[in-house]
Amino acid sequence: METHSPAEVLFLLVARRLTSLPGMQAREAILALRAEVAKVVVGQDATLTGLVAALLVGGHVLLEGVPGQAKTLIAKALAASLDVSFSRIQFTPDLMPSDVTGRLVIDGFAEGRSAGGSGAAFRFIPGPIFSQVVLADEINRTPPKTQAALLEAMEERQVTVEGTARRLPSPFLVVATQNPIEYEGTYPLPEAQLDRFLFKLHVGYPAPSDEAAVLAAHDAGLDPHDLSAAGIRPVASAAEVESGRREVAAIRMEEKVRLYVLALAQATRQSRSVRLGVSTRGAAMLLHASKCWAWLSGRDFVTPDEVKAVVKPVFRHRILLRPEVELEGTTSDSVLDSLLASVPVPR
Repeated sequence: METHSPAEVLFLLVARRLTSLPGMQAREAILALRAEVAKVVVGQDATLTGLVAALLVGGHVLLEGVPGQAKTLIAKALAASLDVSFSRIQFTPDLMPSDVTGRLVIDGFAEGRSAGGSGAAFRFIPGPIFSQVVLADEINRTPPKTQAALLEAMEERQVTVEGTARRLPSPFLVVATQNPIEYEGTYPLPEAQLDRFLFKLHVGYPAPSDEAAVLAAHDAGLDPHDLSAAGIRPVASAAEVESGRREVAAIRMEEKVRLYVLALAQATRQSRSVRLGVSTRGAAMLLHASKCWAWLSGRDFVTPDEVKAVVKPVFRHRILLRPEVELEGTTSDSVLDSLLASVPVPR
């Protein structure tokens, strides 16, 4: 039987409590969003809530799980439930950076030049990154050169091509997927790339009752590849997402809780099991994610419980364990469990 730490239990509880949020407009939109996605995705409450939280914080999500656990489907269903633009990039070994960001093409002769002159003009053709929700499917199957094309986009919300910076739309969410069991022909994401993700979420098997519901839906004729036929429609707008972001930013965090966030980040750098600890960006992401979790819980202030709930998804991909520790079977999550138990919790 699978067990969960107290922090994981709170993560799951918040995922389920979204069905009882009070009636503010942004929260109502989130409720409607969840209901739409639930038409085709069952048993992945925590994953969906993590995606919603990333959308509200302005972060990005890395989904890791074995094939067939609805990683791609949940991202597509979320985008279809939002009134935003969506694109899917299938990462392959031959994908080039310009296939992601876009390229300049010759667009005839520049105005005012004669046909015999040399004034060819260039036109920019945007790549699929110029969407509000971008699914980066199997991101670790493309070489580092192409992976790096996402760095500027994910951090600065812009793409620079031939010296010209072009802003990306808002809201902007990258949902990347990867398979944890296949390593042949893959390129592990470098630390700089991983640090751009707000959350790394493990997409596991659903509970037996949820899996039975999935089979029943397929038996009744559900086609997960045809979201419109499944009744998925946009129920939340970009404006409502921006409103939710403002509400999340206004959540209060007392200094002692902020110092608790800092203490957890510093503990990863001091741990004997860790070769590389959490960056300052990672600590800031924990702060923002904690605020969002408080908002999702219906509070206007952050408690240490919210911080604990999101430590693992925010930190697990930001720490590098020592090789000898990994050989012993220790995982990032188990190290974070020990740090949560050792760092004093403010009252």
